Amino acid sequence: MEIVIYGITNSVTLALMAIGFSLTFGISGVPNFAHGAFYLLGGILTWIFINQLGIPYLFSAILSVIIVGLLGFGLYWGLLLRLRGLVVNEVIATLAAAIVIIEVLRYMGFSGFTYVLPEFIKGSVNIGKAWLDYQRIFLVGIGVALIIILYFFTHRTRVGLSFRAIAQNERTAISLGIDSDWTAALSLAFGSALAVVAGLAILPLGSIDTEVGYDILIYALAVGIVGGLESVPGIVLASFILGFCQILVATFFKAQWLTVVTLGAIVLILAVKPSGIFGKYKELEERV
Repeated sequence: MEIVIYGITNSVTLALMAIGFSLTFGISGVPNFAHGAFYLLGGILTWIFINQLGIPYLFSAILSVIIVGLLGFGLYWGLLLRLRGLVVNEVIATLAAAIVIIEVLRYMGFSGFTYVLPEFIKGSVNIGKAWLDYQRIFLVGIGVALIIILYFFTHRTRVGLSFRAIAQNERTAISLGIDSDWTAALSLAFGSALAVVAGLAILPLGSIDTEVGYDILIYALAVGIVGGLESVPGIVLASFILGFCQILVATFFKAQWLTVVTLGAIVLILAVKPSGIFGKYKELEERV
């Protein structure tokens, strides 16, 4: 029962970490390596708004999501627009932006047990033999709700349909009047905002540390590569595979092996199916 419960919560946590990264890449093809930095920045901004400006928690959270979303939007127009199609340059540019953000926050001293976000719901409940705090239950609810909202957003709204059109065939979408640059910029904004949502759900379970910016990027990459970077169902499936593997390793072996399991999954899937479980990009390239 403990393995099942903690496996589910860990899997949803990984899905939350990766969904924004996958959304941006699936629509625009931009590998946003600043994803982890935006996750960290959203948590720190929320802490500043609450503790130094006295803004209520909910409004602080909403404000952080908006600010980081706008930052992602600006990152596209200010930098990535000039690099579209140059994948290596896109990776270098977004990774450089991530390093700048994380290291500036480290220099400003935003690290350690001083910087802790309050839990949305305090307390815990006993399920079987496992104690589960309400924040993790809230986290699972956020993850499930986010997947449902994204589905209806991409299937029922005009912006969401333009996202899907660009993702399926950019040239055809452009011929129908869809602006690919605006759509890509919006996808980066949405992906950045989702990184903050993930941070606000996960960070209350521990303290804010600048190293988390790099860790989140690694986990998002691992989940995306295993499941298929452009596939939301693949992200969900990969999250559960990696999530339960991590819990099993932590239960029967040592926690130090968690990183090995994550990186090992990346190597294995790249050797067997480079596009990921539900990925299509590599197969299309090979057929061409």
